[in-house]
Amino acid sequence: MRRMTVIRTGLSALLLLGAWAGVGTGPASAAPEPGSAAEPQLSPGLLAAMQRDLGLGAEQAAARLAAEKTATAVEDKARRAAGPAYGGSWFDVKTARLTVALTDAGKADAVRATGAGVTLVPHSARHLDSVKREIDGLKAPAGVSSWHVDPKASRVVVNVVASERRDNDVQEFLDRARAAGPIAVEETTGAPAPFAAGTVGGDPYYTGNVRCSIGFSVHGGFVTAGHCGGTGAAVRGWDGSHIGTFQGSSFPGNDYAWVSVGSGWWTVPVVLGWGTVPDQLVRGSAEAPIGASICRSGSTTHWHCGNVLAKNETVNYSQGAVHQMTKTSVCAEPGDSGGSFISGDQAQGVTSGGWGNCSGGGQTWHQPVNEILGRYGLRLHTA
Repeated sequence: MRRMTVIRTGLSALLLLGAWAGVGTGPASAAPEPGSAAEPQLSPGLLAAMQRDLGLGAEQAAARLAAEKTATAVEDKARRAAGPAYGGSWFDVKTARLTVALTDAGKADAVRATGAGVTLVPHSARHLDSVKREIDGLKAPAGVSSWHVDPKASRVVVNVVASERRDNDVQEFLDRARAAGPIAVEETTGAPAPFAAGTVGGDPYYTGNVRCSIGFSVHGGFVTAGHCGGTGAAVRGWDGSHIGTFQGSSFPGNDYAWVSVGSGWWTVPVVLGWGTVPDQLVRGSAEAPIGASICRSGSTTHWHCGNVLAKNETVNYSQGAVHQMTKTSVCAEPGDSGGSFISGDQAQGVTSGGWGNCSGGGQTWHQPVNEILGRYGLRLHTA
């Protein structure tokens, strides 16, 4: 059992006591409404990480986080104002505000009144989502890595491994995808794989001989990736002591799970900074828009930042397709699986997999945290 005097996360006594006071209290409830969270506390370390990974100055990083927070709050209002003409939305770095795609120019003034910019597109989000669902029903060969709705292009983008582009099975899949509706084909240099680790590689935990990373604390446990362990599997902590067991797990199809916490362990609303940045408080789970900055913590590569590239992407792992994933430009490596994706002080999701590494770059997907909370009726532990 881990001694309660050991403060693994490096929190102050004040924060630790505050966390204990909230453990196990209250029934399960929904995540906070977007835009309702307190202002993020911008530590110098977090701004430094954004400068390193996004090429920003300190003032630019702070201004971008503030603009992204506003865009997150505007997104739901703009979607409602657009109605059936809604074609998707994203954070535009150049204008520093949310841009909303519309199929009907008559809705432009109502959307602009919410604070968003407007652009016209040929296809609605509803239509593109239906095209993607039809493609989801196809059996994808290994040379097809993923597909998602791209609101900017007003197409479903199908990502193909460049070396497999001329493969007959890939060509057949693309022909069937084109028959479903408007698509665009893009090439990628690597095939996605879950970031599980064997006898090698948040905070690490172990299931059998696999090391993964804790995602976010919830009341009664923590959420993580489903491919790290099946329901009922025992979990050990960084010190080898028993934490709890997987209470629910889903992979493939989804890639999420939650683990109970007991045996002297406790939960805190914190994401580890690993000395790169101070440990980050979690204050909510308002979902950042496409184009927003996002950072990741994991037990192998620690802190890295990037941008949200796509949402609701279907990722074609060798074990089977996983749906409703968010794609980012953040790097990750084996052992980072299950770890935290966070934007400002808002929880975003748990690390699933990707391609590349943190030396040469790559892309990583996460399963959105609000989906996990809703699936298992959990309540995020917030500061």
